[in-house]
Amino acid sequence: MNVLEAIKTRQSIRAYQAKPIEPEKLEAVLSAANQAASAANLQAYQIYVVRGEAMKQALVAAAAGQKFLATAPVVLVFAVDPARSAAKYGPRGGQVYCMQDACAAVCNAMLAAVELGLGTCWVDAVDEALAGQAIGLPAGQRAAILLPIGYPAETPPRTTRRALSDLVTDLGR
Repeated sequence: MNVLEAIKTRQSIRAYQAKPIEPEKLEAVLSAANQAASAANLQAYQIYVVRGEAMKQALVAAAAGQKFLATAPVVLVFAVDPARSAAKYGPRGGQVYCMQDACAAVCNAMLAAVELGLGTCWVDAVDEALAGQAIGLPAGQRAAILLPIGYPAETPPRTTRRALSDLVTDLGR
């Protein structure tokens, strides 16, 4: 599968098989995240791999009760590190660039997962303080994005997208 196929194939998966992810596949997903674009290559985020049921249930509580999170064999927590970006870029780095870095890493991880036959669902409806407490984040980091990952147990219908004519404004030359 090429990257354009992975982009077209990717869907939000909210049901997972009770099948573990092979270590080499998880490593490939994490390696893809590590290759994401990043402001000044600071990679102002940390990825936490959550497998334990108690922690997954705590993440469910932090994510407005989205129970499907706990059905995934692994939940990746992308925690932003504002100080890492702010040291170079000041307040904008701490507020924006660290989040952009994490978002780019999440996108890479999602596309790698599709390539490997895995499913994911971007979850950012999360109480950062509760999620951080659930996994014991160090001071200064914020649990910004949760990414459950596993073998899909569903094939959801394709969602419609905006037409390019509605989405893109060509300002010419």
